[in-house]
Amino acid sequence: MHAQSIEYETVAENATPDVSPVLYVLPSPSVDDPPAEPVRADASAPLLRPDDLGVTRGDGIFETINAVGGRPQALEAHLARLQRSAAMLELPAPALDMWRRAVQHAVAAHPPVPELLLKLVMTRGVEGSGRCSGWVVAFPNSDFSRERAEGIAVLTLDRGYPADVMTTAPWLLQGAKTLSYALNMAALRHVRALGADDAVFVSSDGQVLEGPNSTIVAKLGHRFVTPPNDLGILAGTSQARLFEWAQRRGMSAAYDRLTVDDLHRADTLWVCSSGRQAVPVRSLDGVPRTWDADLHAAALAHLLTA
Repeated sequence: MHAQSIEYETVAENATPDVSPVLYVLPSPSVDDPPAEPVRADASAPLLRPDDLGVTRGDGIFETINAVGGRPQALEAHLARLQRSAAMLELPAPALDMWRRAVQHAVAAHPPVPELLLKLVMTRGVEGSGRCSGWVVAFPNSDFSRERAEGIAVLTLDRGYPADVMTTAPWLLQGAKTLSYALNMAALRHVRALGADDAVFVSSDGQVLEGPNSTIVAKLGHRFVTPPNDLGILAGTSQARLFEWAQRRGMSAAYDRLTVDDLHRADTLWVCSSGRQAVPVRSLDGVPRTWDADLHAAALAHLLTA
């Protein structure tokens, strides 16, 4: 274990290359639409009508994919999650072939950068139209090298829901990746105002859930653990790739319930997301933490492969 003895300032996102985004609009985002190829559009021009339900209600879904070396990571897992989110919102099923093509076109059209983020968005469309809106936009990922190397400060926040909310109140759409992110952004603003970098939500009955835009992974001995999806949290794509890597190295990986005490006793604690991949937690609720720097470096090197 390697202790981190330096006190760090709150980490800010570093500047990205000045490269214009690449936008592809999907005339046929759902299987209900007549098939039509994605069309490149001007990313600086207006795209949505003001009465699109994605704008007025946050009624839609999205995915964010990192592409390294021109190759989208976990593309099929992201498309499957997009499909699950659509089903939970009772949206028409996404036309996955069209989304796949739009992603491939956007990657090919964008100038080479070390890491490229692709945001896939599907809304319920203009109110009363019965047609969904969909697009893929590609832009350079932020430089997360400092966070990946030095770790981040995390605070736990009460989600205000019990652990079984997914079954007792399915209309809350826990476990769907929706455009309704106001609460998630409010949580991030709250912890950053307190000098931290990120948050991890905890259920009202003490179960660790997820971050506002991330998955939590704890290494407890030779066991990698993340909370199960039946707690109403998203299935993590970067976390799944981390689990596959750990299992190939002879360690076990499990979806199991965790408490905040479990997080404090973890050998290494990661926050995983498509953009950051995996960043270690250097403090939890103000308590300094250590992590296995060699293990983290090896895991990160794997996650950053194409």
